[in-house]
Amino acid sequence: MRTAFGSPFDVPAGYLSTASVGVPPRATADAVDAAVRRWRTGAGRATDFDDVVARARAAFGRLVGVGADRVAVGGAVSPLVGLVAAATPDGARVAVAEGEFSSVTYPFAVQGRGITVTEVPLERLAEADADVLAVSVVQSLDGRLADLDALRARTDATVLLDVTQAAGWQPLDLGWADAVVGACYKWLFAPRGAAWMAVHPRLRLVPHAANWYAAEDPWGSTTGLPPRLATQARGLDTSPAWYCHVGAAESLEWLAGLDLAAVRAHCVGLADRFRAGVGLDPAGSAIVHVADPDAAERLQAAGLQVTARGGGARLSFALYSTDDDVDRALAALTALTRP
Repeated sequence: MRTAFGSPFDVPAGYLSTASVGVPPRATADAVDAAVRRWRTGAGRATDFDDVVARARAAFGRLVGVGADRVAVGGAVSPLVGLVAAATPDGARVAVAEGEFSSVTYPFAVQGRGITVTEVPLERLAEADADVLAVSVVQSLDGRLADLDALRARTDATVLLDVTQAAGWQPLDLGWADAVVGACYKWLFAPRGAAWMAVHPRLRLVPHAANWYAAEDPWGSTTGLPPRLATQARGLDTSPAWYCHVGAAESLEWLAGLDLAAVRAHCVGLADRFRAGVGLDPAGSAIVHVADPDAAERLQAAGLQVTARGGGARLSFALYSTDDDVDRALAALTALTRP
């Protein structure tokens, strides 16, 4: 057991794979366990979950810098991005970062309708001659950071940001962006199956998966026509996976109440110390990619949990990571980095 920022975690030593799957705080796991026990014994009601959905929605808004009224609920990032892609005009030019995570790129790439999607080096994305700029705030493969100031200056383009690898360890104030999407199960420490999208009022989206839960009065809208959808972002909701939101409410509220500048300093401090040990420059990111084909195997053989990605190893340093994790990882890679 470890305690990080005042919360106990049952995370094992050497766990450096949060960029794939985050380990929940004990309080989050306990809340999900209790909800499953209520389900198992027939003690729960469907309406019991309305509160946790609302709490998670509001907490995600706090983490990205918007009010709850601007946040839509989904189950994964790509369907939410798909709403933006479907609203993109015929013939539009979309620019994405080279090597971008496919949940950001595929929804645009399959649109047809004369829409073109061009991959651009991350550092030049904000300069792209495009109508839509879609990018992860932190790149999944190697942790590189998007230039948010430059993207904010692109008032002539629709800007979509994916915060899946950023929210939870990096302070964010993204109310200026047209759309901000994020999934729950990495740095937000919730069970997979919940995602959110913060939508700017200027972005007009069609709820292609319109359903009773997106209605102004959900429980009064389970049958019949016409659809009476909520007028705010909630009108884009899809019916939530209840138990995922039980965990999300616990974790996201806890994270939103932390000093995220201190969380960032902790995570980046560990990552940059590791980077120095393997001969890499500081990068200001919690994610590190070691571009050696043997790195993942050596780290895993030494008992560390890392992810094999891009012909190397991806290590992610979370708020529950420690200096001992860094030391163990460096020791495992000594033979690779020795001249």
